[in-house]
Amino acid sequence: MSERKPTFKRISFVASDTGEAQHAAEVLRERYGDVPASEAEAIVALGGDGIMLQTLHAHMKSAVPIYGMNRGSVGFLMNEYSEENLGERLAKATINVIHPLRMTVQASNGKRHDALAINEVSLFRQTHQAAKLRISVDGRVRMEELICDGVLVSTPAGSTAYNLSAHGPILPINAHLLALTPISPFRPRRWRGALLPNSARVSIEVLDAQKRPVNAVADHTEFQSVVEVQVEENGDIDLLMMFDPDHALDERILAEQFRF
Repeated sequence: MSERKPTFKRISFVASDTGEAQHAAEVLRERYGDVPASEAEAIVALGGDGIMLQTLHAHMKSAVPIYGMNRGSVGFLMNEYSEENLGERLAKATINVIHPLRMTVQASNGKRHDALAINEVSLFRQTHQAAKLRISVDGRVRMEELICDGVLVSTPAGSTAYNLSAHGPILPINAHLLALTPISPFRPRRWRGALLPNSARVSIEVLDAQKRPVNAVADHTEFQSVVEVQVEENGDIDLLMMFDPDHALDERILAEQFRF
């Protein structure tokens, strides 16, 4: 018996706070209806990449595919906006499965915290003093001391975001890799980061944490004054992102590597 394909008649719409996105949501709800996300065959996010990330976080464990339409400024993770034939577009869309990063931090007060990141986990110096970090991968120290503004671990989905701005590599969306990228490294000055298997467990210790305090951020969740951060992919969570066949994320990530 063949598997029955979703009809995509039950759609849930979410939108950013901008007037353009709110107007689009109003038009689309009137045209296609609107159901709670828990009853939807697909969630349509209207806005820019920010609302896409918020929607992915909000429905992290629901396994409902999410389709973005650009009513924002950047929209790298979004499809082109159109009010026409939405059900047909959803039925034809390709689905990319991505996995978030799990960040576990130990703060200077002894407390431990967990957070998930779709794009990247970042560590930043908190004051004018450069951070001093020790980096281990799978329990083995790989860099005894990195003096820098910070460091980040990026997923393929996040590799074209802050990671790229920090001169990190762009990763194909289906690559089983993570990017470890320094932010303004001072010593060793020429180190440009590393490519790691997505099974790697990265541990980052903050050296001289009292004099050189560091914050840790998983997407938009921030913890102050951390002394150690562990990062690894959470393969138990599948995030389903939908893209039009002629607007596939893997093709756009590939094309991004040839832009100047």
